Amino acid sequence: MTSAYGTGATVTNVPVADLLDRDLWAVATEHPFLGAVRDGSLNESAFDTWLVQDHRFVEDLLWFQSRLLARAPDAARAVLAGGLVALVDELAWFATMAEQRGLSLAVERRPAAQAAAALLERLDTAPVQDAFVGLWGIERTYLDAWSFAAPGAEQFREHVTHWTTPEFGIYVAGLGTAADDVIDDPARAARVLAEVATMERDFWDMACAEGPS
Repeated sequence: MTSAYGTGATVTNVPVADLLDRDLWAVATEHPFLGAVRDGSLNESAFDTWLVQDHRFVEDLLWFQSRLLARAPDAARAVLAGGLVALVDELAWFATMAEQRGLSLAVERRPAAQAAAALLERLDTAPVQDAFVGLWGIERTYLDAWSFAAPGAEQFREHVTHWTTPEFGIYVAGLGTAADDVIDDPARAARVLAEVATMERDFWDMACAEGPS
């Protein structure tokens, strides 16, 4: 069939959501870190470590997504542009949370955050399919992970609520549609999703293992 974006590429009828490795995805989105957020047993320093490192990742994601917008098919640009505005707001929200928690956001990336940045750099130069699948995977893991943690213990509830809004779910669905319309190699797309899931798992592991920044 012909791509809905008019690129002439051959696309498949396999939705991106059907390409997830369910076992690997569960490890990434039902991690002990998230369970501890839900029941309140997570050490505050572990959460703080995650927060400041995730801020670095969102900075990297803003760079990646702005570059993807420039090479995206026309039909995908609106959802990407909306996501960029949301990322700018997200960075401001991180700054507010860091101030409330007495944290500095001017920290070096830890190895898991360095690996996440490297993944975005690879996706930036990869085919458009990989970039869209990777972006959807990143945002879908956030949605699934924080939904697993919901409603969150009282000390973390504001953060869990922030990442589980209906608006975020609509955005993730829009990215899924964009990814569906550019997939022409399902096996390759599945490998990208496996990379994303592994990256997310390692990010949670980093926060649990390394303590405060």
